[in-house]
Amino acid sequence: MLVDGQSFYASIEKAARPDLKDKPVAVADPSRRSGIILAACPVAKSRGVTTAERVGEALAKCSDLVVIRPRMQTYITVSLLLTEIFESFTDQVEPYSIDEQFLDVTGSISYFGAPEEIAHQIQTHVLLSTGVWTRCGIGPTKVLAKMATDNFAKKMPEGIFKLGFDNLESVLWPLPVHQMFMVASRMARHFTRMGLYTIGDIARLELSDFKKRMRKEMGKQSDIQAEYYWQTARGIDPSPVVASIRNKLKSVSHGKALRSSLYRKIEDIEVILLELVVEVCRRSRRLGYIGRVVSVGATETDGQHSILSFNRQVTLPQPTSLSHEVASAALGIFHKHWSGMPVNHLSVALTELTDDNVIQLTFFDDRIKAYSLERATDEIKDRYGSAAIMRASSLLQSGVARERAEQIGGHYK
Repeated sequence: MLVDGQSFYASIEKAARPDLKDKPVAVADPSRRSGIILAACPVAKSRGVTTAERVGEALAKCSDLVVIRPRMQTYITVSLLLTEIFESFTDQVEPYSIDEQFLDVTGSISYFGAPEEIAHQIQTHVLLSTGVWTRCGIGPTKVLAKMATDNFAKKMPEGIFKLGFDNLESVLWPLPVHQMFMVASRMARHFTRMGLYTIGDIARLELSDFKKRMRKEMGKQSDIQAEYYWQTARGIDPSPVVASIRNKLKSVSHGKALRSSLYRKIEDIEVILLELVVEVCRRSRRLGYIGRVVSVGATETDGQHSILSFNRQVTLPQPTSLSHEVASAALGIFHKHWSGMPVNHLSVALTELTDDNVIQLTFFDDRIKAYSLERATDEIKDRYGSAAIMRASSLLQSGVARERAEQIGGHYK
């Protein structure tokens, strides 16, 4: 099954504020009318407020809308609590997003009852523990559980729906093709031009016929896409629920979108580049990796449109996660490839990772001492926050490290 938290951020805020129970609530930065609505409660949605619209637009529709500043750390904590609750029913729990998680309850039926009964128990436990109402889509595969949640469970008062191979043709196939999992507006237009208006229009075709139509519409490279969408329409999904989905890391990276009006001079851009390097190296040390290849990506703009972009890399003499070594390489790459236009996006990555339990020594630098210093700095930041100690350049107007220290994923903690 796929369990989804209804209006997750907004539900958490309303649970913390009983006085807002019957009021329209949205989560966004109340100080910025141009900011984006991250979540809206059902009351707000009934008044026309939608996720991802501007705060000013939402207030124009709903003048008494209560806009609450996001608390990302709180939402992450509640999401982890939900995982613990799900793990009391099954050890097969796979987080899909902060508010959605897959569960395989096949082995739990003999203990907790039928899938629908398990779903009811989960809803009750989560609601009493967090104040969040959950919807559960049930199916024999992950893709059917997902479509059961999105297309049916979310629209039903009880918040539970079972979608299986027995009711697939009568329930799922009549739906418009844009309601199929992973079909966005662009792909829906392709299907419409192909004369495929419903999910069933795809499912009823032979795979070979569907591939021919896809090639005609999208080119010879579309065979893999065709097979994926054909299987999805039929509810076929071989992927299991995997309790641990982390594979060995291939890279550690960090990027930042910038206001191009502020980043026209090299000295301002260098401040951000150094902050990105510091974060990449700190994260690498925390994960126990050192990297041999440094990559820098940048997008340049004329103020309205992105004109140029580059992503270049350099191989270092030895793997590292020392900030000064990575910074030297990153700055060298940027200076070599920057054309001089304002920059609206920067990124730094460390690849070709190896474990940091073996470090190459050099004749001219005390790398052991340098690592000790960096790790001492990491410990201070871990204990007192990222803003507890930082480079002096981050105190310049062009620096963003202080602001980012108060955020998670670009939003307030």
